[in-house]
Amino acid sequence: MARYRAAVCKLCRREGEKLFLKGDRCQTAKCAIEKKNYPPGQHGKTRRIKISDYGTQLREKQKIKRYYGLLETQFRDTFEKASRKKGITSENLLKLLECRFDNVVFRMGLAPSRSTARQMVRHRHFMVNNKFVDIPSYQVKPGDVVQVREKSRKMEVIHNSMKRIKEGKQLPWLELDKANMKGTLIEVPGRADIPVTFNENLVVELYSK
Repeated sequence: MARYRAAVCKLCRREGEKLFLKGDRCQTAKCAIEKKNYPPGQHGKTRRIKISDYGTQLREKQKIKRYYGLLETQFRDTFEKASRKKGITSENLLKLLECRFDNVVFRMGLAPSRSTARQMVRHRHFMVNNKFVDIPSYQVKPGDVVQVREKSRKMEVIHNSMKRIKEGKQLPWLELDKANMKGTLIEVPGRADIPVTFNENLVVELYSK
């Protein structure tokens, strides 16, 4: 499976905002945005370019794609699925991205970042409805129970990650049982409940050309 292997902090710098690609590090002063809030490269500090409408649409697409950790083909396939579903394509896109197995694991607090969640899913540390699922793009459905497999319950990375989820701070469409290290997707989130500031309509405009 292809995946991005280069430094991820420069992706945040390129987009000009935190994409939370390195877990807890993004919440500290060590975050690249805190130290170098300008595009990477030799001329990052001084480069000034007027961005066209196409450039604005492209940057928003790149931002969303990188936030959820997808490559271009994966993101385009997800968009195509969203366009075939009933409803607003832009909202369908975010809903599909939020219901990816790796993202649900991250949102529940069972992994410190989406990239770590993706790796752990691949290594079969999690189950859905008591069955092993090792496909990060698997669409979790309302009522599905995601849990840590028995042999993985002592992993330090999981316990450290769960500490960041405070009581009462769980997202409204997710239910987490910390004691049993499992959670449930209560419902597909509505756009207003998804904590991102993206303008996903620009992605629709970009792909509609």
